[in-house]
Amino acid sequence: MTASWGAITAGELLSPIGGDLVSGAAGVVLKGLSTDTRNIREGDLFWALQGGRFDGHDFIAQALERGAAGVVANRSRWRRRETPTVLMRDRFPDRVAIAIGDTLEGLGDLAAWWRREHSVQLVAVTGSSGKTTTKEMTACILELSGPILKNRGNFNNLIGLPLSLLELTEGVPRVVLEMGMNRFGEISRLTEISDPDIGIITNVGMAHLEGVGDMEGVARAKTELVERISPRGRVILNGDDALLMKTAAPFGKSTLTFGLGPDNDIRAEKIRGLGRDGIAFDLRHEGRSWGARLSVAGAHNVYNALAAAAAGLCLGEPPERVLEGLERFRGVDGRFTVKKIAGGAVLVNDTYNANPSALKAALDSAADMTGADARLIVGLGEMGELGKETVSAHHNAGRIVARRDAGFLVALGEHAGDVIRGALEEGMPRNRTMEALSHADMARRIRDAMGAGDVILIKGSRIMELEKVVEALL
Repeated sequence: MTASWGAITAGELLSPIGGDLVSGAAGVVLKGLSTDTRNIREGDLFWALQGGRFDGHDFIAQALERGAAGVVANRSRWRRRETPTVLMRDRFPDRVAIAIGDTLEGLGDLAAWWRREHSVQLVAVTGSSGKTTTKEMTACILELSGPILKNRGNFNNLIGLPLSLLELTEGVPRVVLEMGMNRFGEISRLTEISDPDIGIITNVGMAHLEGVGDMEGVARAKTELVERISPRGRVILNGDDALLMKTAAPFGKSTLTFGLGPDNDIRAEKIRGLGRDGIAFDLRHEGRSWGARLSVAGAHNVYNALAAAAAGLCLGEPPERVLEGLERFRGVDGRFTVKKIAGGAVLVNDTYNANPSALKAALDSAADMTGADARLIVGLGEMGELGKETVSAHHNAGRIVARRDAGFLVALGEHAGDVIRGALEEGMPRNRTMEALSHADMARRIRDAMGAGDVILIKGSRIMELEKVVEALL
C-alpha cells in the first residue's frame, strides 16, 4: 500500500503510531492531517500537540466543530475525568478518537512510516548556515528531472519536518528536506524520521551555543546526521571545515567532500565575482571541469552551490543539468537577497537569521560588492542563542565590521553597545557608529547616511524582525 490522504483509514494509522482507537470506526477515511484549527479542513485528522505557548488538546472541540474527522491526543488526557472522552461520546460519537503515548513522538513515527511507504530518493541538509539556500539550490537542480517535495519556510524541526513528509504523494520521486536543531538529539531524531539517501552538512559555526555549549558541541549535534544515516546513505561534507571533518570521521560513513581546497571531491576554482549580478567559477569533479554561474551574489554561495551540485551528481544528474539548476536559482527572500533602492544604493536583505559565522560570510560578500567610490553600510541586530558567548560574540562582530572598513554601522538590540564598543576598539571613528532605538530609528539613520552606489547590509536573528527596517528602506 502507498499511503495516501483521501484513501487511508484511521485503522491503518494505529500500528505505525502505537495508537488505540477509543472512539469512532476504524474504517473512517482521513482526507489530511492538521495541527492547527485555524486551517483545518473538513475530513482532516486533528493532531493535538503540546507546545510552550499552546496545548492542542485545548482545541479539540474547536477542531471537531470545524469538521475534523477525528483527533489524536495523548493517553494521559483521555484518562482525565473532564477529558475529550465525554466530548466525543456526547457531541461527536461518529468521529474518530485515537490515544497515543506522546503526540510529538507519534507524529515523527507516522512520518517515518509514511516515508517508507513511498519509493523516493531523499536529500537531507543541515549545517550552521547556508542550509536553506543549499536546500533550494538542490531543489532547483532536481526539479529539472521531475516533481519534488521540499519543506516550506521554517518547517525544519521535530514538527515541521514530519508535517512536510506527510505531504508526500504518489508520483513524487524525490524529496529535499532541511533539518534544523538547537539541542542534542534533534538531528538524530530527524534523521531517523526522514531516512535520507543523501545527507549534507554545510558547515559548523557559532550557532545554537545556548543549547549545545560550544563549537565542539555544535559539531557533535550536526554530525548526528552522519552517525544515524543508514549504511546505504551517502554523506556530503564541507571538506574545508576541519572541525566538521574531524567530528564526522569516527563514524566511517561513505563521504563526498566539497570546498575550495584541492583535496575535495567537488571543488570550485577560478572564482570570479560579478558584483551585484552574481558569481562565476569552475566546477571540478573527477578530473573534469565545467563553467558554473550563479545569479545570486555572495562568495559564501559558492559553498552552497558546491553542496547542491554534489547532491545532484550523487543522484545521477548529468553535469549540464546541475549547472542549469544552479543558474536557475534566484535566491531566498531574507537570505542575502539584493535589491536596488531609491537614491542608487543597493540593499542586501539578510534578515532571516544570524550567527557569528554567517555574519562574517555576509560581511565579506557585501564588502566585495562595493565599488571604488561606494561604502559598506551595516545595520546589525541581535544574534540569538549564543549562551555564554553572547557578549564576546557581539563585541567581535563590531570588530569585524570595522575591519571590513564599513562606512557606517548602526546596531540595534540588547547588545548593540557591545557591537559599537568592538567597532570603536578596532579603530572605527565614533561618528560612523550609532546605536539605534527602534526599527524606524535604524532605517532613518541608514537613510540619512547612505549615498548613490553604497551597499547596505541588514542582518540579525529572526527575533529582531529586521525585515521591518528593510521594508522602511524599500
